[in-house]
Amino acid sequence: MAIETGVQAPDFTLKDNHGRTVRLSDFRGRKNVVLLFYPFAFTGVCTGELCALRDELPAFQNDDVQLLAVSNDSIHTLRVFADQEGLEYPLLSDFWPHGNVSRAYGVFDEEKGCAVRGTFIIDKEGTVRWTVVNGLPDARDLNEYVKALDTL
Repeated sequence: MAIETGVQAPDFTLKDNHGRTVRLSDFRGRKNVVLLFYPFAFTGVCTGELCALRDELPAFQNDDVQLLAVSNDSIHTLRVFADQEGLEYPLLSDFWPHGNVSRAYGVFDEEKGCAVRGTFIIDKEGTVRWTVVNGLPDARDLNEYVKALDTL
């Protein structure tokens, strides 16, 4: 069960597609965060969603907002994926311990071994303000993210 709005977002430390350490708490007091979990790099729906974010990046990564996309792929896979698709925002690896952050947010599918499509908008104080969780085959609507960000 995914965590709900109004709770403190679980902090985490993950490596990005360049091997850099990223902590959710690094953005506290500075930026709202769009935290997006997706199943796997190089799959149809995931590639479509992440490229749509790339195409609208100024809405999701700017002076007030940071986009963080998390999958259970290795950092090496994420590096090749980002390079191939021209993704210039952090792709975070929840590879090992496998799925720990996805589990903390309640979006890890134990049977499939990957995160489902969960998105959490976290305010500057670290509180979850909006969430959506879709099944594996169902893409999310980026316009809903924009509406939720506009309320912060």
